[in-house]
Order: sequence, then C-alpha cells, then structure tokens
Amino acid sequence: MDWHTILLVNWPVKLVCVVLIVAAIIDGKQLRVPNWITYPMVFSGIIFNVCIEGWGGLGYALLGMVVGLACLLPLYSVGGMGAGDVKLMAGIGAWLGAAITFYAFCVSTIVGAGIAILMVYYKKNFHKHCVNFLVILNEWMEIRDPKELSKIAAERKSTMLLLPYGIPICIGSIGYFLYKGMVF
Repeated sequence: MDWHTILLVNWPVKLVCVVLIVAAIIDGKQLRVPNWITYPMVFSGIIFNVCIEGWGGLGYALLGMVVGLACLLPLYSVGGMGAGDVKLMAGIGAWLGAAITFYAFCVSTIVGAGIAILMVYYKKNFHKHCVNFLVILNEWMEIRDPKELSKIAAERKSTMLLLPYGIPICIGSIGYFLYKGMVF
C-alpha cells in the first residue's frame, strides 16, 4: 500500500484522531479543551456528513453529537467535568456517529478510571481521595440538585486532584478505533 492510500483510507477517523491528540496535549498543559478545537470539530462533522449523505447524514451527525453530549453532560452539570470535554465527545459524534461515539466513551471511561487510580497511587494519598470520592457520591445521592452540586464542586476544586479528561478521551477513543480496525 502506498502512502496516498494509507492517508486516504478512513480519513475522517484519522482526522478525528489528530484533533483528539491536539486536544489532549492542550488539555494536559492547560486543563481545558478550547472552543477553537471543539466547535469547528462539531460543525465540520455535521457539514461532512450532510455532504456525503444529505438529510440522512444530518440525522446521523446530529444523533452522534447528541450521544456525545449525553455521555458527559451529566458529569459537567454537577461540576465534575469541563465543557470542552463534553464538546469534544460531541465532535466525535458529529463525525463518526452515535454507536462509535458511545463505544469510544465507554473505553474512555475505563481509561480515565485507570489514569485516575494511577494519579492517586503516584500522589500516595489514597485515603484522602477515597474519602473525597465517598463524600462526592454521598452528595450526589442526597442533594440531587445539579446547580447546588456544581457550586459545591467549584468550592472543592482547588483541593482536588484534577484529571484533564481530554487525555482519556483521546487514548480511549483512538484505542477503540484501532481495536475496530478503523484507522488503517
């Protein structure tokens, strides 16, 4: 296979991979995924799918975008995730559809949990983070008001070990794409 063929086969997946890598690098450095990455990713995914499939492509892209939003929006609404991470998943959905986005989210969740455990292990303060986790879980079960939970999370943020979630999204999604043979 020549390099032209390698680049052109499944090029939308490769483009999404490049965007995910850039977003992960920025998120790792700045603890945020900027809008100049997420909005163009979402809108270009919708436009691409409309150009390829017409109205059916619009439905495909919008459903994928909604699934991407729905996967992370609950955590965002209670202050447990940044808006850029949510929009990044929506961008994956706009380009690659609902099913792929959902499975990429599932793998990203496992990767994120693993990274979080490694971060806690590295910081050698397991007890503190375990107690924080139980406190947050208890708050979610008792308070149930997203605005109040978000306010509490904002107050607690400076004492928490923060995970730039663009990194697990990148690793998990690309890992899933590779596993499914979508990249090459």
